[in-house]
Amino acid sequence: MNKKLIAIIAASAAVVIAAAAVLIYVFTREDSYRLLKMYEFQGTGSVTRDDKGEITPYANMVLESGDKIALDTGVMTIQADEDKYIHLDEHTEIQLIAKGTSENSKTTIELLRGGISNDIRNKLSADSSYEINTPNSTMSVRGTVFYTFIYEIDGVKYTRVCVFEGVVTTHLVYKDGTVEEKEVLVGAGKEVIIYEDGTTTDYLYPEPQDIDYNTIPEDVLRELRDMIDKEGKVLSITSPEITRILEGPYYVTFMYGEIEFGMQTVDKGDKATIPLLSPEPSGGWDFDFRQAIERDTTILWK
Repeated sequence: MNKKLIAIIAASAAVVIAAAAVLIYVFTREDSYRLLKMYEFQGTGSVTRDDKGEITPYANMVLESGDKIALDTGVMTIQADEDKYIHLDEHTEIQLIAKGTSENSKTTIELLRGGISNDIRNKLSADSSYEINTPNSTMSVRGTVFYTFIYEIDGVKYTRVCVFEGVVTTHLVYKDGTVEEKEVLVGAGKEVIIYEDGTTTDYLYPEPQDIDYNTIPEDVLRELRDMIDKEGKVLSITSPEITRILEGPYYVTFMYGEIEFGMQTVDKGDKATIPLLSPEPSGGWDFDFRQAIERDTTILWK
């Protein structure tokens, strides 16, 4: 075999090896790739990145682990991998930390202010995790739809967790950063509220309570209705129930002590009327009847 032929064979082999290496690299990258992007954005907000500072977000923007993401006004949805969607309330800020691959993803959301709805469409693998941390709690899931909101009243910090599908595992986080070993499981249709007043961190109620859907933000309710109507999800509330909360008509219930004295059906934005009959000669209904009715309302006799 002459030297020219040997050189041709060697060159061909090198091309084949290089092509194989490229294919291996491509398939490895494809298998391990984690999608992090701004799935939807309309309004005002920001993305803050350590090496670039503050960036104006835009739809389909590629995000990085460690980004701080804020929505001031409008609508924002973040997509992680192919099946995790994070919807931000207005006036919300989070830090997104994403490690691992699509097969062993580690997703952590630090909720710094405001609220987020989480739609995890497929059950996580045994090697994957999805956690949300707030100033006084941490929660983890495998596959679920839930809403988390943090707020402060008179110096007391609260975390509210509402679960619409699946189960969320919650733990208390004390002021010194210690995590309580005991876990509280919150199932579909239930909610917990955790408070921290500077000396005590605990659950507001000893057991998870039924969700008060009338106090869920309207944008969150619309997201839930879209999940039901467009994706066929079965949640702890139905689409017609959501529509009645959003659009009415509403029930105004008049309570005399523990007795239901009467009820009125009122369209959204209309006013309730004072009942013609009173339960007692003296006293009155504890309500401003000039106020428009925007949700189911209970009025007490005093």
